Amino acid sequence: MPGFGIFGLFFMLIFWALVIWAAVALVRGASGHGCGHWFGHDEPKEKKDNATGILKERYAKGEIGKDEFEKMKKDLE
Repeated sequence: MPGFGIFGLFFMLIFWALVIWAAVALVRGASGHGCGHWFGHDEPKEKKDNATGILKERYAKGEIGKDEFEKMKKDLE
């Protein structure tokens, strides 16, 4: 590659690696598979619903009392 030299090649590789990384990060973020905690996003709704469902089951089975249920439910919200 005439005109590039070793440093030019190195920086070109770094540039394309960053471009590919940015594209992957954008696709992952748009599809909901990104690392939300880096940007301050809340937990996905499905996880909250699942946790609330488990909590309701434990309360219905008598594993936890009403006070504990209310406290845990408040913590999840």
